[in-house]
This record gives sequence, C-alpha cells and structure tokens, in this order.
Amino acid sequence: MARARGKYSKAISDRSGVAFPYKEMVKEWNGSFVHKSEYENKHPQLEPRPVAADAQALENARPKEAHTVYVKIGGGAEARFSVAASGSTKPADPIKDLIMKFEMGTVTVSTS
Repeated sequence: MARARGKYSKAISDRSGVAFPYKEMVKEWNGSFVHKSEYENKHPQLEPRPVAADAQALENARPKEAHTVYVKIGGGAEARFSVAASGSTKPADPIKDLIMKFEMGTVTVSTS
C-alpha cells in the first residue's frame, strides 16, 4: 500500500497540542507522537536492573553433628555411669569419678 510522504503535512503533538511538520515528529517509548524538541527518553528507573538473590546456602556444607549422650546408671550406694555418644560404634566406657546426687526436684552432677 502506498503512503504519502508528508512533505507539506502537519501533525499535532500529543504532548503540547501544537502543530509541527510531520517529518519532524517522533514516537516516544509510551506511544506518544511528539515533536523532536519535546521528546523524552524513558527513565532508567522504569525498567530496573534485575537484582540477584542474596547467597544463603554454602556449597559443600558440613554441619556440626548433633550428639546425644546416653547415660547408663549402675546400682549401689554410689551410682556408676557409662557414657556413649549417639552414632558411636565403640562401647560405652565407665566413668568412675562421676557422682550424681539426687534431691527432690533437682539433679546435681559433680566430679570427684
């Protein structure tokens, strides 16, 4: 389809409403048809740069192992204890110098 060149035509600016020569008109980023003297570039803040997320995880992390201590109490006047950590393959070693004293509502552990 053939179009006219607009050699002598005028166009009305969408911004000011003033008639300008058609050949001096430009289209803005928002679709407005304005004179080149009224043209405004798109502000950079209208399209912010993508921001990468903060790094939160470590690659090849080795968290500290949680240990649960199991205590075996032997009978007698003074209780004897064996202590072993969870996940341990070795048998619990008896601890001879750990003495527990029981009272109503409290437990006191001391070494002698």
